[in-house]
Amino acid sequence: MCGIVGYVGPRAAVDVVMDGLRRLEYRGYDSAGVAIVAQGQVALAKKAGKIANLDKALAEQPLPTDGLGIGHTRWATHGAPNDVNAHPHLSADGRVALVHNGIIENFVQLRSELAADGITMTSETDTEVVAHLLGQAVAAGSGLGDAMRAVCLRLAGAFTLVAVDTDAPDLVVAARRNSPLVVGVGEGENFLASDVAAFLQHTREAIELGQDQVVEIRSDSVLVTTFDGKPAQVRPYHVDWDLSAAEKDGYDWFMRKEIYEQPKAVFDTLLGRRDSRGALILDEIRISEAELRLVDKIIVIACGTSFYAGLVAKYAIEHWTRIPCEVELASEFRYRDPIVGPTTLVVTISQSGETADTLMAIRHAREQRAKVLAICNTNGSTIPRESDAVIYTHAGPEVGVASTKGFLTQLVACYLLGLYLAQVRGSKFGDEITAIMEELEHIPAALELLLDDMQPVLDLAAEFAAEPSVLFLGRHVGYPVALEGALKLKELAYIHAEGFAAGELKHGPIALIENGLPVFVVVPPQGRDMLHDKVVSNIQEIRARGARTVVLAEEDDHEVDAVADVLIRLPKVSTLLQPLVATVPLQIFACELATRKGHDVDQPRNLAKSVTVE
Repeated sequence: MCGIVGYVGPRAAVDVVMDGLRRLEYRGYDSAGVAIVAQGQVALAKKAGKIANLDKALAEQPLPTDGLGIGHTRWATHGAPNDVNAHPHLSADGRVALVHNGIIENFVQLRSELAADGITMTSETDTEVVAHLLGQAVAAGSGLGDAMRAVCLRLAGAFTLVAVDTDAPDLVVAARRNSPLVVGVGEGENFLASDVAAFLQHTREAIELGQDQVVEIRSDSVLVTTFDGKPAQVRPYHVDWDLSAAEKDGYDWFMRKEIYEQPKAVFDTLLGRRDSRGALILDEIRISEAELRLVDKIIVIACGTSFYAGLVAKYAIEHWTRIPCEVELASEFRYRDPIVGPTTLVVTISQSGETADTLMAIRHAREQRAKVLAICNTNGSTIPRESDAVIYTHAGPEVGVASTKGFLTQLVACYLLGLYLAQVRGSKFGDEITAIMEELEHIPAALELLLDDMQPVLDLAAEFAAEPSVLFLGRHVGYPVALEGALKLKELAYIHAEGFAAGELKHGPIALIENGLPVFVVVPPQGRDMLHDKVVSNIQEIRARGARTVVLAEEDDHEVDAVADVLIRLPKVSTLLQPLVATVPLQIFACELATRKGHDVDQPRNLAKSVTVE
C-alpha cells in the first residue's frame, strides 16, 4: 500500500523518482505525485489516477532536473482520491514537502491545534497535518532532521514520512513507525523507498530501518537516529535479486508470469533444507529445541491468502506433531483477549513482512511472552525482525497484487515447520520425515507437468466469463483451497464467489444451487478414509439440482468421471500436499476470467499488495 521514493544525488531526481514509482505500481494506488527542490523552491506535480496521468502532466509542464526529490503513489484512506488529496503535501509557507504512508490516528486533535494557529487545510488528508507541523518547526529554527524527530514524538499511528526542505537542498529526511522504509546506498547518491524494487536498477546495497527511527540521507552520507535523537544501530544487507526478476518476460500479466514461476519458487524454498545426514535445518530458528519441546499450543495468525495457508498448516502440524493448532485472523487476534503464554508458539504468515494487522498481533503475543516464528518472503522486513525465528520463502519478488507463488511457498514453509517440529519433538521417525520431504522435492516437477496442460482451464474461463456467481467446495485441506479459489475470483474478476466446506452443503449453502451454476469441487485423493466418497456424493447432490460441476481430481481417479461436467486432472500426491497442485488451476482460471472481462489483473480495484495500515 502506497509507494514512496526519495532521492539525492547527481541524476535528475524527477527521472529517478518517477521510475521508482512505476516499479512500485504493483502495491496499489489511486493517485501519484512528485516534488523537486530547485532554486529555493518546491516544484510540485500530482494527479489522481494512474501514473500515466502524472506522466502527461509532466510532459506538458516539466519539473526541474535538480538532484533532490520525493515521490508517492497514494492509496486513499483520509479523503477521496483526487488531485488535491494526492501527495506530496506542502507546509503553509511552501518550504517543506512531505509524503506519507500509513495513518495518523490523532490527526483530528493536531488539525484543531493548527487551526487555532491560523493554518488552513487545503486537503482532507491526515498527511497535510504533518507537513504543517514540520513547517512550523523549521520556521522556528530547527533543522529538518530535528523537526522530524520532534514531530514524530507527537504522532500516534503507523507511518512512514519522507520530507524535503527548500533550505536544505542536499537532504532528504524520513521516519518510520509500523510501516516499511528502506535505504538504498549508492556511490555519490542515496535512495529511500518503501520497497527495494524502486532503486534496484541503481544499487543492490540497502539498509533496513528499525522501529521509531529517523534517517537523513545526503548524496555522500546516511545518518540514522532514534526519535529521541540517539544514534541507532542499523543492518546493511545486499539484495540478491535483480530487476529482471520483476519484468514480465513476455507474459501479459505479472500474475500469469508468477503462476508459471511456481515450480522454481517451490524448488528454491525447499533448497538447502536438509543437512548431509538428511535432518531438517531451517533459516533463522532462534528458539531452542528445548523450548520447542515445551510448546503445548500453536496459534497461526495471518490475513487473506496467508490465512488460508494457515488453515492448511493446521491440518499438517496437528497430524505430524499432535500439538493443538489454532488459526486466527490477525485483525481479530488481539481484540478477543486470546489465551497466550510462554509455552505458546505463535506462527505468523506474511508475504511482505509489513502487514499491519499481523504486526500488531505478534507484538501482542510477545507481550504475553509467547515465542513468535514468522513465515515471510521479504528479507529484512519488520515482522521477521520482530520475531524470534523466521522461515523465509524464496519466491522472489511477487508483483501481482493477488498472491500466487507467495501462497504456494507459504504452504511449503508451513510443511517444513510441521516436519521440523515433528523432528525436534520426536513425534515422527526420521524415515517418515525423509519420505515426506522427498515427496515435497518432487512437487516442482509435478507443477511443471500440470502447467503444461492448462488449456482446458483457459477454455473454461472463456466459457464462464459472463457468469455472475461461482461456488467452490472442498473437504479437509481441500476446504482452504476452495476458499482461496473463491478469493482469487473475487479479487480479480469482481464477481460473487464463495468457498464452502463440502460437508456443510446440507446445512444451508445448497440453497444457492440452481440450474447452470458453476461449482468447482476439490476431490480428496482416493484412500483418505471416507472423505473421497463423501465428496463424490456431494457432487451428485449439487448436480442433481442443476449445477455445472468442475471437478479437480487426481489423475487416476475414475470414480469422478460420471459426475463431472468438466474434469481437471491433478498430479497424484498425498492428501496433505494436495493444495500445492489443486490451487494452481484455480489461479489460472481467475487470471484468465478476469482477462476476458477486461480487468487489470495485476492491479485489481480497491486493493493494495501490502496492507500497511490496520
